[in-house]
Amino acid sequence: MATVTIIVGHPQRATFCEALAEAYRRGAMRAGHKVHLFKLSEMNFDPILRLGYREEQPFEPDLKAAYDALAESDHWVLVFPLWCGDMPALMKGFIERLLQPDLIKRQGTENAMNWHIFTKKSARIIMTMAMPVSVYRFWYGPHALKLLKNNILNFIGIKPVRETLLGMVADSSHENRNRWLKEAEALGQRGE
Repeated sequence: MATVTIIVGHPQRATFCEALAEAYRRGAMRAGHKVHLFKLSEMNFDPILRLGYREEQPFEPDLKAAYDALAESDHWVLVFPLWCGDMPALMKGFIERLLQPDLIKRQGTENAMNWHIFTKKSARIIMTMAMPVSVYRFWYGPHALKLLKNNILNFIGIKPVRETLLGMVADSSHENRNRWLKEAEALGQRGE
């Protein structure tokens, strides 16, 4: 059995992103996986790197708990909406804060260019959006997906990274939402 950490990157509570994360959690727990669930909307931390990468910004207790869970986990699940072509600022701030101590420790060492902080882990990105997925992929280019997958997760050693993109969520039918929730639960059960 695997250890899974789910991060809900939506800054509001009681959202469809949260429902997707809960469905994934149910499936993973049914399969016997150990599951940690963090909802950024309920966490207390400063999402801004006040001093960049010049000086370490100590973790608040909620951020330390999330870091420890992610370090322990075999598989990460990141659930968030596409806002203004990217992940919400709270999600990006969470990632920057999470990686800052390890990246600072590597500066000036032989590992400075080796950012593989979290190896032997996989991830799933579940992203919701108001537009059709095909428009996001082919017209706009999936920049937020590429950023998170290639420039962040792969860069810190997480591979493979799979994605689930859900389009037209705001106007979706009850049937579509139920189908997506069942798909998220099935992903959790399979641990992918």
